[in-house]
Amino acid sequence: MKKLTENDVTPEDIFYQRRKIITAMGLGAATTMLPNISLAESNNTLKKLDFKAAGKSDLILTPENKVTGYNNFYEFGVDKGSPAQYAKDFKVDPWTVEIGGEVENPFTLDYNQLFTQFPLEERIYRFRCVEAWSMVVPWIGFELNKLLAKAKPMSRAKYVVFHTLYDPEQMPGQKNRFFGGGIDYPYVEGLTLAEAMHPLTLMSVGLYGKALPPQNGAPIRLVVPWKYGFKNIKSIVKITLSETRPQTTWEKLAPQEYGFYANVNPNVDHPRWSQASERVIGSGGLLSVKRQPTLMFNGYEQEVAHLYKGLDLRVNY
Repeated sequence: MKKLTENDVTPEDIFYQRRKIITAMGLGAATTMLPNISLAESNNTLKKLDFKAAGKSDLILTPENKVTGYNNFYEFGVDKGSPAQYAKDFKVDPWTVEIGGEVENPFTLDYNQLFTQFPLEERIYRFRCVEAWSMVVPWIGFELNKLLAKAKPMSRAKYVVFHTLYDPEQMPGQKNRFFGGGIDYPYVEGLTLAEAMHPLTLMSVGLYGKALPPQNGAPIRLVVPWKYGFKNIKSIVKITLSETRPQTTWEKLAPQEYGFYANVNPNVDHPRWSQASERVIGSGGLLSVKRQPTLMFNGYEQEVAHLYKGLDLRVNY
């Protein structure tokens, strides 16, 4: 008898939700046109990090193997297991992140500075995917506001724009349009300056006590716990402060489904499924799968609701 996996118990219309968009774009052969990728064991060694441990949390952590093995990172393929498989030898050192735009003090961080420029701390956050599944992850990183304070935003800066690395030789989804879901790369995301400055907004460089694995967005990614997962852009190489709102990757591809704000909201359904509940990624198979109600702002309503006072969250989804 086949051993059930999380993929086996995901409702089919949700698990394949983004590939429906791909099919509509004429890219229906996405699962058959795979690049010639080596499946050799990874040469990456995840270093242990020095960080301030998190305080007590009542949240039950998702098993580490699920956090590192069940991912959306289309640069390495559209299936949940593809990132772990095809990112094994992704090189993250050397690495630079450029911070610029409407700032008084543009600067660049190198690989080592990502781990040393700002004190690292652990944050145990809920993580909610737009596909209606959820995790609890012990991220390690620093508040984005510390980086922005160093850059000194100018008064006309209203948005913060993020870019993922563009390297088709290392990222097969960027090289092969079918394998990468038909997305125009590099991946772009954005926040309002107020969202970016909020103390919950994290630049993560690790999880479970170690540096991020490639499939989780090494060496540095964004974590905004009250927003759907696609806002949490991975493998960042550029952060730009802007006066104008950027058009983000999924907003550009399907604006009727993936808005700029992407706040977790049980009262605003995705056009093709309800967001009122979520499937909890657990440690077992079919019998361990459970659903739970979706919390407004993913459980962070008290901390972040004021950011959207007077904003129609149905229109600005």
